Amino acid sequence: MDELKEKIAGDITLSESPGSTMKKWRELFGITQMELSKYIKISTSTISDYESNRRQSPGVGVIKRFVGALIEIDNARGGTVASGLAKMSAVKSNDSSYYKIHDFASPISGTDFNRIIEGKVVANPNYLDNIKIFGYTRLDSLKVILELSPTEYTKLFGSTTERAFIFEHVSTGRSPLVVVRIAPIKPKIVVVHNVSNIDKLAIKIAQVEKIPLIITKLDLEKLYERLEKI
Repeated sequence: MDELKEKIAGDITLSESPGSTMKKWRELFGITQMELSKYIKISTSTISDYESNRRQSPGVGVIKRFVGALIEIDNARGGTVASGLAKMSAVKSNDSSYYKIHDFASPISGTDFNRIIEGKVVANPNYLDNIKIFGYTRLDSLKVILELSPTEYTKLFGSTTERAFIFEHVSTGRSPLVVVRIAPIKPKIVVVHNVSNIDKLAIKIAQVEKIPLIITKLDLEKLYERLEKI
């Protein structure tokens, strides 16, 4: 757990927008500003000022109390978030030619994500408003299907499952959705790039799993340029 604390503290300290990064972690743990305020003895308005970058970056003392509060509040709830993050952090992510992980500075809604990538939602559009994602994983569809072993699957999520999978080099969309279907943990959103005729089974799997399925034909360079600004 100490490694997780160091990871969170380091992420905030090294961030170009520490307040936004604090908000990301708070929301990832599902903790309200009011709950946090009670633990670290700082007013909710001050927390809001930090998170919106209206106040100068927090000092080491505030960050330490902030991180400690996240873990303590989560422990009081059963420790599910921290234990899940710790397990994922323990999985070493090797350099790979078939996937790339990117975390956002602050979470965005599924609706905003879809707008940014100029997507067309072909399954479960009503779920987008209720989803927040903290990053995406860029995947070479063919290589993932042919080369990824089940034991390596968790590497695709980085530090959180609250992310979108973006599959490139897709023909009909069936194979990526089959991978998602049989996997033990699921992404919040699945994007397939440059597919003209999406497979009906892919749509059916997305519906069963209650995962929004999005098609985008935006140029890949432009797509990732936009997402990396978040």
